[in-house]
Amino acid sequence: MGITVRETHTAYVVMVDDVVYKAKKPIRTAFLDFSTADKRRSACDREVELNRRLCPDVYLGVAELADPTGGPAEPLVKMRRMPDNRRLATIVVRGDESPAQLDEIADVIARFHERGVRGRDIDEDATRDAVAARWRANVTEAMGYQPRALAKVEVDEIDRRARQYLAGREPVFTERIECGRIVDGHADLLADDIFCLPDGPRILDCLDFDDHLRHIDGLDDAACLAMDLEYLGRAELAEAFVRRYCACAADDPPPTLIDHYVAYRAFMRAKVACLRYTQGSTEALVDARGHTQLALRHLRSGAVRLALIGGLPGTGKSTLSRAVAERVGATVLSSDLVRKELAGVGPHVSCADEYGHGLYSGSMTEDTYTELLRRAARLLSRGCSVVLDASWTDPRLRQWATSTARKEHSDLVEIECVAPRSVAVERIRTRPHGNSDATAEIYDAMAQRITHPPLATPIDTNTDLGDAVDAVRALWDATEGWRNY
Repeated sequence: MGITVRETHTAYVVMVDDVVYKAKKPIRTAFLDFSTADKRRSACDREVELNRRLCPDVYLGVAELADPTGGPAEPLVKMRRMPDNRRLATIVVRGDESPAQLDEIADVIARFHERGVRGRDIDEDATRDAVAARWRANVTEAMGYQPRALAKVEVDEIDRRARQYLAGREPVFTERIECGRIVDGHADLLADDIFCLPDGPRILDCLDFDDHLRHIDGLDDAACLAMDLEYLGRAELAEAFVRRYCACAADDPPPTLIDHYVAYRAFMRAKVACLRYTQGSTEALVDARGHTQLALRHLRSGAVRLALIGGLPGTGKSTLSRAVAERVGATVLSSDLVRKELAGVGPHVSCADEYGHGLYSGSMTEDTYTELLRRAARLLSRGCSVVLDASWTDPRLRQWATSTARKEHSDLVEIECVAPRSVAVERIRTRPHGNSDATAEIYDAMAQRITHPPLATPIDTNTDLGDAVDAVRALWDATEGWRNY
């Protein structure tokens, strides 16, 4: 293999045949101190100790380079050299990977997390507030690179969306801690540092200079590699990797949490790329902006949303609600089901009555919507987007929903299903008996009293269902923050 010398911002790396020697630079920065030989020795010892957790046969130990003048010997991390052509980044860019290779990497990481060190002090570094502090630190540093590297409008949106997600999701992070998901992990899983060898993967270069940054949710750790695979142009591999990791780790997180952690990892790489750019690397500017866009995509996709899909009976609320929820990965809550559950009757038991009477009296309707929104709030706080299938013809009840979305720091999407009376009545007449007790007479009574939601977008359901779902999905993706409030 010969001799190759490389330099990073913190080390000199010398590759001699099948051995690698890494010397720490005698520097001191805001986040590390290698200013003395003793400190460099401690750093080398720590690097070997931590990385041997995943690949003991690669990290061979700490060697010494003697000083010919008689001064202190220079400590060197001694490693087994990995073949460049087996680097995961190279393999996936070439398209030579196999599903088995990604599965094996996911399994190794999940098992590593399963046996990882845990404890109260480690948990403290992965609370909602600790994650928010890391976001703030990254945003603050990134602000210093404007306007040379990053656009202010993009950094501002990243900051705003990350804050909104975290503000309403403390139960998610608390539950992750209570379930033992926080470990002393790797914290820098990148495709450049993973090698696919015949006898299994070797995963190198964990974050070794700050223990607090290595105390993370296992999902956060896995999200780093998913982010890197997507940035390399292989989003399908990223999704497959996360699915395999979660299956092996017996983890079922809300999809929004995956998006959030991928966004965090992408923005952290953007910040690092900005630093490289200021040090003279022109290609780092492309990395910085590309990773910023990746962070934005996942923060937008991972926003927690509350959708109100309403309208008169027979206008297709339930059909559209189910289809939209399936498309966006949300949970559907139906007023018809909740109403009958509160009344203690089965979902398919007919409780038909005149409009405003019996199970559909004013007080029962208020109880139904109160419970509907209570359940929605619980799901929203745990990172699950919700579609509420109900009439939403009463402005007071819509205001309750708006308040719920605001309290849970969730985006609000309002949809009103519309269809000609003849179509709606025919649907009511011909549909199989189900949860709804609506009749043509109830349709007419409600139509006389309806107050159309002023901020709701009408969706014509007398058309192809796919087109209607596409229209709602476009609104879903475009909605942000308190725009509708």
